[in-house]
Amino acid sequence: MDLVSTSRCFDGEVRKYTHASSETGCRMTFSVFLPDSAVAGTEKVPVLLYLSGLTCNEDNMITKSGALPHLSRERIALVVPDTSPRGTGTEGEEGDWELGTGAGFNVDATQAPWSTHYRMYSYVVHELQRLVVDSLSVDGSRVSIFGHSMGGHGALVLALRNPGRYRSVSAFAPISHPTTTHWGRKQFQAYLGPDEALWAQYDATELVKRYAGPVMPILIDQGDQDQFYSTMLRPSDFVAAVESAGRPVDLAMRVQPGYDHSYWFIQSFMESHIAFHAKHLRAS
Repeated sequence: MDLVSTSRCFDGEVRKYTHASSETGCRMTFSVFLPDSAVAGTEKVPVLLYLSGLTCNEDNMITKSGALPHLSRERIALVVPDTSPRGTGTEGEEGDWELGTGAGFNVDATQAPWSTHYRMYSYVVHELQRLVVDSLSVDGSRVSIFGHSMGGHGALVLALRNPGRYRSVSAFAPISHPTTTHWGRKQFQAYLGPDEALWAQYDATELVKRYAGPVMPILIDQGDQDQFYSTMLRPSDFVAAVESAGRPVDLAMRVQPGYDHSYWFIQSFMESHIAFHAKHLRAS
């Protein structure tokens, strides 16, 4: 890893790193918050992964979400990867904000020209997590994950496909049933091809219907004034799947009156998400 920048903040450090990725075949960038005990190396702290939404990069959440004072108080590290490979020269990666750059959708693409570089699922689950645990003073046995919109979709999918890897998962306004909406079908067709059985492997609503791992604590917040609520996000589909399937999922779904899809919404409920994860990350 190459350290790009370091800034002191809330009794800890915000760092930005780049590294050569074997999964994406290009240099990737991610941001980190480390509380002082992890900076000093006196404690291996729990770690939260955050996956961001469409058009975002590794900076949006760490500068806009208000998470850092809460993470500092709980002595939890934060890792925020970029949302896609960048500058790969892949045909079509620029010019459409819903596809390509900033829109990796947390999948491993199988279709040309995307399959060479667009492997964000394996990048986050395997390469990035291993790199962070090996390089920083964090506890690889105490990891949780959360995200927003496209990243909320990713957090749910990664947790449901990897039972026991994450202590807890939460999401702000997640794309919950992407095989049924424009935010999903468009990207899956391009990245994964026409086989909708493969699409279902990246759809939280379809995955939860057959989830059989240890009990998974899930917290979802959704603003009722979110312009994408019923058309692109469809969290009610996920709730219905949990209830009808009787899977081992402990779901808290909160619809927040008056809130939209923005980082103002995320800021408003970030403290409760950090507290939710802290509870599970500190559990024996």
